[in-house]
Amino acid sequence: MPKKKQRRFSELNTFANVVQPGYRYPVSDHPLKGQWGQKFFYNNNPIVLEVGCGKGEYTVGLASAWPGINFLGVDIKGNRIWTGAKHALENAMTNVGFLRIQAEKLEYFFGTHEVSEIWVTFPDPQPNKPREKKRLISQRFLNIYRKFLKPGGFIYLKTDNISLFEYTLEVIEENNHQLHFATSDLYSNPGNTNPVILGIRTFYESIFLEKGMNICFIKFSLDKNNT
Repeated sequence: MPKKKQRRFSELNTFANVVQPGYRYPVSDHPLKGQWGQKFFYNNNPIVLEVGCGKGEYTVGLASAWPGINFLGVDIKGNRIWTGAKHALENAMTNVGFLRIQAEKLEYFFGTHEVSEIWVTFPDPQPNKPREKKRLISQRFLNIYRKFLKPGGFIYLKTDNISLFEYTLEVIEENNHQLHFATSDLYSNPGNTNPVILGIRTFYESIFLEKGMNICFIKFSLDKNNT
């Protein structure tokens, strides 16, 4: 392992704003389930997740814009999480944290209606059909999110991948979810998207925009029949 990555992993173990129960965390409820507000953020403010947060640019950006909301970035890559967690600590941000787990295990970490909104920003599109269930916006994952997302809570997707964008629209339609807004070119057709959100860009998003690539955006909520 490179020394830089090894150093980051060591530092991550000391970060108070990071929860990392272990790569193979047992399939049982974590002590923080249903208790994130009281035992991690020490308030009762809404909790918003970024699933597959990478370096946490979006998690930190959202937390900076809305100090009255708690934001949690979720990713399995500790080397990536380190960047956002380090920034948050250095800037004394108390409304942002990170959870190092596989997204498949989220239901063991959050209680019913504990999460207000979910962001999925530039996920791996998993283009091969056999890996469809790995897509963070597939119905498999939406069923997981349903277990802890508040009824009517928004799910947001940002992606440069038009196929994933179209796939998500199909999932929404086929499963009777409620589409609130969708565009295949966010910065030309932002709709009523909050301008603060438009100003938050990940490292890779900036690269995509410099190359003239379109950014797709979807805002939707889960069907009301099974909440």
